[in-house]
Amino acid sequence: MFPFDSLLIAALVAVVVIIVLIVVITLLRGIKVAKPDEAIIVTSRQKAVKAGQTALEETENAGQRVVFGSRVFVKPIVEAHFKLSLRSRQLNVQATAQTKDAITIKVNAVAVVKVGGSESMVRAAAQRFLNQQDQIETSTEEVLSGSVRSIVGQLTVTEIITNRQALQGQVLDAVRESLDVQGLQIDTLQIKEIDDDNGYIRDLGRAEAARVKQVAEVAESVARRTSEEARIEADQAVAEQQRKLDLRNAEIQKETDKARAEASASRPLAEAISQQEVIAQQEITAGKRVGLRKQELDAEIRAVADAEAYSLEKKAQADAAAAVAAANAERDRRKAQAEAVEAEGIAERNRRRSAAEALEAEGLAEKNRRIAAAEALRAEGEAEANSIRVKGAAEAEATLAKAEALEERADDLLRQQIIAELPAIVRAASEPLAAISNMTVISNDGTGSSQIGENVAGQLATSMQIVKDLVGIDIAEIVTGRATGAAAGAAFAQSTPARTTPAPSPSPEA
Repeated sequence: MFPFDSLLIAALVAVVVIIVLIVVITLLRGIKVAKPDEAIIVTSRQKAVKAGQTALEETENAGQRVVFGSRVFVKPIVEAHFKLSLRSRQLNVQATAQTKDAITIKVNAVAVVKVGGSESMVRAAAQRFLNQQDQIETSTEEVLSGSVRSIVGQLTVTEIITNRQALQGQVLDAVRESLDVQGLQIDTLQIKEIDDDNGYIRDLGRAEAARVKQVAEVAESVARRTSEEARIEADQAVAEQQRKLDLRNAEIQKETDKARAEASASRPLAEAISQQEVIAQQEITAGKRVGLRKQELDAEIRAVADAEAYSLEKKAQADAAAAVAAANAERDRRKAQAEAVEAEGIAERNRRRSAAEALEAEGLAEKNRRIAAAEALRAEGEAEANSIRVKGAAEAEATLAKAEALEERADDLLRQQIIAELPAIVRAASEPLAAISNMTVISNDGTGSSQIGENVAGQLATSMQIVKDLVGIDIAEIVTGRATGAAAGAAFAQSTPARTTPAPSPSPEA
């Protein structure tokens, strides 16, 4: 029996293990975890009524448990579980309605709806949308559209446009109760657009837009004028500062020129002083050189004299007197030469001293000259400005007088110019005849030559007539008038006794 008992025990162990595995698997499968955006509803047998609950609540909530974001153990066979999504859903609400002032408008809004986060709201939503959760958006859209139409009918277009927050609040207040019954809640509601097909809302804003545009244009004009005034003031300030800077630069330049002139004038003076010191040193050196030269000359003369005396004494006693006389003469000559050299040194010293004094005087004169030149330049500038101003006025007056005179004497000037051109006119009239190299005149009565003169006179008369027709001036009348005036002047001169004029005295050159 031992083998049979072993098999029985093994079978029992296997059965126990299988039962344990089944129990573990069942327990594991019974543990349910709710996600953060969902709720788990566990249903079981009906529970006893708790203290404080009414009979209606007992009926609706009998055997239901709601779990949010945690785990729950669902007993096999005796309990069941269901999941309900708590995520938010975005809705596009469109409603067409008539306002209080009988204007048909279109309202487009965006709403975010979700299942409420309390147990009662989850149970209410589960009762209505557990197996058709995709109908939450449609149902909520219908409720919101109806509420929007109802609220719009109580307001005017102006009230709706100017106070959208009031419209949103009234719509939320109107739908809150009906959505609470369904276990839903509105997170947000935003009015996107309010429009109409007839352009009524657009026309309402045209007046305000025109007013705003006018105000903006006026503000822009004022700002532009203010900016321009500020720019002009800034330019004026810059110009004023530039003028001050130019004046300051002119003063600095004036002081610089003055210092430069003084420095230029003081340089010759310093050079003259240093030259004087050099000359003084040269005088001392020249004096020492003269003394040394004297000693050298004396030594030379003495040596030469002694040599000659010794030579003469050796040669002959007779020539001693002559040699002494010659030596004395040479000594006198060299002494005179030394005195001349000394006098030349004194003259050179005096000359250099005079040159130094002249150079110093020239420096002072140069300084005074430059100061005077600066003053003269300034005076010259002022005089030139006055001269230009006076000259301009004089030229303007002269031009005006010339124009007036030209206007008054235009005819006389024209006549004068025509008289000046008379030789050219006559020359032009005779040019056809001058171009003829050989001419043969045939005349029966011997008047051929006079006929040629008459032709020239005719051409000249024709030219004068052309001038008279063009400019209205009769040349013949002008010539006749001048001839008459000249004859009258000559006759008057002959009738007037001659004045006695003293003869000029002969010049010394004559």
